[in-house]
Amino acid sequence: MCGRIANTLPTDSVARLFAARADNDLPQVPDFNVCPTQSLAVVTGDGERRLRAMRWGFVPHWYDSPTSGPLLINARAETIAEKPAFRTACRERRCLVPVTGFYEWHRTEAARLPWFVQRADGRPLVLAGIWQEWGADRLPTLAVVTTEANAAMAPIHHRIPVVIEQPDWGLWLGEEGHGAAVLMHAPGEDVLAFHRVSTAVNSNRAEGPELIEPIDA
Repeated sequence: MCGRIANTLPTDSVARLFAARADNDLPQVPDFNVCPTQSLAVVTGDGERRLRAMRWGFVPHWYDSPTSGPLLINARAETIAEKPAFRTACRERRCLVPVTGFYEWHRTEAARLPWFVQRADGRPLVLAGIWQEWGADRLPTLAVVTTEANAAMAPIHHRIPVVIEQPDWGLWLGEEGHGAAVLMHAPGEDVLAFHRVSTAVNSNRAEGPELIEPIDA
């Protein structure tokens, strides 16, 4: 699962990294507590790579409004090709979601304990996403693709976002033909690093760099 995101990546650096044209209305960074329904900067490809803002929360075309059904922030890799909400986007509209990291909560009988997850090598973490535009105003919306957790993540949560490595960016974006389904698996055990963070992030109003700082577990 992926329910909160931190992004400190400068827009111009991300655009250069992906050789993408950057839109002018991208969300401000840094943002240490991006919540569902807020905007994320994502990379799409359709002849030209584009860094653009999208609402985090995929809206199926049959919704009367963005809030007329369940909030679809994640899409399960195991069923994405069959689910009516996602199957067309899975084939035709995939995107890359570059972030600093994401938060995950470990549930105990007494509390929900937040962890921050990022790349172990310090590079941008690039998540697999799918997207579509909704409504007359063509609101761009996305969901992050998740899969069964690897052994490193499993003690914290049973789901994990799909991570797309740089050599596979073009394949996920559809620039290299078919076959992107093979990328929908958990990252290697040494790709991600995890540390406990303050329960301050339990509030969707919290903000600031201290949210991603490690604490003694």
